[in-house]
Amino acid sequence: MPFLKQTTPTVDFATWSQGTRAEKIRPMALHWAEVGFGTPIALHLFYVLKIVAYVVVGWAIVVSTPGIDGFFDVTTWYNEPIVFEKVVLYTMLIEVIGFGCAFGPLNNRYFPPFGSILYWLRPNTIRQPPWPSRVPLTGGDNRTPVDVALYAALVVMLVVALFSPGTGSISALDTTVGVLPLWEIATIVALLALIGLRDKTIFLAARGEVYGAFCVTFLFVGVDMIIGAKLVFLCIWLGAATSKLNKHFPFVIATMMSNNPIFRSPGIKRKFFENFPDDLRPGRRARWIAHFSTAVEGLVPIVLFFSHGGWVTAIAATIMVIFHFGILSAIPMGVPLEWNVFMMFGVLAIFVGHADIGLTDLTSPWPLLLFGVSVAVVVVGNLMPRKVSFLPGMRYYAGNWDTTLWCLKPSASAKIERDIVAIAAMPASQIERFYGSAEAAQVMLYMGYAFRAFNSHGRALFTLAHRAVADGDEAEYMLTDGERICSTAMGWNFGDGHLSNEQLIASLQKRCGFEPGEVRVVLLDGQPIHRQTQQYRLVDAATGEFERGFVNVADLVTRQPWDDGVPVAVTWRAEGVPPS
Repeated sequence: MPFLKQTTPTVDFATWSQGTRAEKIRPMALHWAEVGFGTPIALHLFYVLKIVAYVVVGWAIVVSTPGIDGFFDVTTWYNEPIVFEKVVLYTMLIEVIGFGCAFGPLNNRYFPPFGSILYWLRPNTIRQPPWPSRVPLTGGDNRTPVDVALYAALVVMLVVALFSPGTGSISALDTTVGVLPLWEIATIVALLALIGLRDKTIFLAARGEVYGAFCVTFLFVGVDMIIGAKLVFLCIWLGAATSKLNKHFPFVIATMMSNNPIFRSPGIKRKFFENFPDDLRPGRRARWIAHFSTAVEGLVPIVLFFSHGGWVTAIAATIMVIFHFGILSAIPMGVPLEWNVFMMFGVLAIFVGHADIGLTDLTSPWPLLLFGVSVAVVVVGNLMPRKVSFLPGMRYYAGNWDTTLWCLKPSASAKIERDIVAIAAMPASQIERFYGSAEAAQVMLYMGYAFRAFNSHGRALFTLAHRAVADGDEAEYMLTDGERICSTAMGWNFGDGHLSNEQLIASLQKRCGFEPGEVRVVLLDGQPIHRQTQQYRLVDAATGEFERGFVNVADLVTRQPWDDGVPVAVTWRAEGVPPS
């Protein structure tokens, strides 16, 4: 793995480029299994330095608070409630301006390496209200000066809160520094809620299900704030563990480990697969890690929550810190690095620093109500994944998400770049500019296909792509992951098919006026936890949905990444559409 240059697959381009899509994905998949994405060491070091900067800047902000003294005297202030408040708000700020997860080349962001604030302070960019027909004053998909003002106000309030002093002594929390003024927290919560009702993209980017929920706990009085925070952490861990009780998660582990910068040897990486190079399904090692890590995430937090100090809390806290450091050190695609650092800090600040506070100390029902609402969202998200984004549904890295694949003719890509208000170019253009030639860009595009195909749902997406364009010439279409379309059109993405669904299709159709057949989209739902199928829709941007049906999960997990012949059950097809 060179320091500055990416390790790319070696192929005879003239021969390779003449193959079918499955034939072209296969050598990319073999390369990924041995090397991963081939990220140069320098880029991994960049992300390491980014995390160091996140920690150092946050540390400096914390110690600038009156009453928090001693830059290195951490043990005297790490568990101060205002410190936890400021770390939450600081991390939310990092995320909502675009410097957190989904930043840079490891999320296929090149020019520029982030969007977010560059889009959300700009009128006429696309926004996505979650319930435009149900919530008054939220309709439309155009960012207005009101939307820009709300977003700017949130950023300003976060900065104001970061440099605010505490309210003074609170005996119930054993602090002389106090907490942040209630009006600041209430204003941030209100702004995030208003913004979320007008644009779910910003709410998700701010990680409202995490940092927004913690902000709600900051409205609670006394020990209820600490108990509420513990319950939010518990919901995150148990929700994520529950979502991993599926057949998809081992595929995530195998793919993540083959891309892990710590495991440099191709021989080690091959062992995460069943039988390299013939069988690239997850091997025994990947399956074991998947099951063991799910058990850790689902069981240890319960011990952490109900233990109240001593060696039991110390062991449980150590395990959870190691758990999150393991994810962090893998530098996974999507790069949720700050989140994992935050979770490690939260273990120490809340569970170790306030080990003596538990449910029996509750003074009001509000923490339990917040926990109930959070759990309800997780339950609905697992039962009806189309209704709830995988972020509030706590389906982090479960391998089971809504995903989309866009089939675009060159004329459609040109219209998107010409007709929407955006900062970033289309993904193919960015890749070609970054890698310097059309041939190199084509190879890296198929590396992206291989990554998607390593996840179980990738087999379904590429199978359904054949059906989506069956009435035309497949060679005319460029296949683009829905995440990349979101990145260009809305300035943010993080593995969420909810942002590239019919709502975005309609927004782009309104602006670009695609012709029938110019844009076809495969929309694949996540698997409901109580069923072994995944629903799909095929949509033409100009004429609407023309097919729906489902695939069986068992048919996905028994195939190779390059196998795009998954059996499909069609439940409806529009009249006049020729069979696929």
